[in-house]
Amino acid sequence: MGQKRANCIGLWSLCAGMVVAVVSHSIACAQSHIVSLQKLDWSTAEHLASEAVRVCQAQGYSVTATVVDTTGHQQVVIKGDTVPLQSLSVSYRKAYTAYSYGLAFNKNTTSELIAAKVTGPANGALNTIPEVLFVPGGVTVRTASGSTVLGGLGVSGAPGGEKDEACALAAVKKFQAEFH
Repeated sequence: MGQKRANCIGLWSLCAGMVVAVVSHSIACAQSHIVSLQKLDWSTAEHLASEAVRVCQAQGYSVTATVVDTTGHQQVVIKGDTVPLQSLSVSYRKAYTAYSYGLAFNKNTTSELIAAKVTGPANGALNTIPEVLFVPGGVTVRTASGSTVLGGLGVSGAPGGEKDEACALAAVKKFQAEFH
């Protein structure tokens, strides 16, 4: 009886070991198919957009600020009290352009992208892409070290994109040290 019991325990141990091995292998395989994204949490994105609107408002400009995440989707939109309707789409397009092209060309603002002439061929073909807009007012949002792009911030509504961009830059500057 002792030998039979030892054989059963051995068989159970072998089976348990096989189950653990199969489960461990399955988990390892599943984990290799997981994608992790670094982006701002919604609360920080909200603070960033609110700060951009606040900075512009203090200068007498009613603007819309949009934060896009690392998928290019709108994460937060904050609009001033008297913004024109088009500022909603324009702020998104500036944020998207700053994020996607800032990442690709290692630039920090839409103004830098324009200065580097990354707007495409002379015929402006890149400006025909619906989400892209090469005008000042977009800022690439990066970690405090600057090594990782977390999204983009676009501002629209001030009289001139340079003013929009100054508000966006001020907001990023205020919070960037917290982006780890």
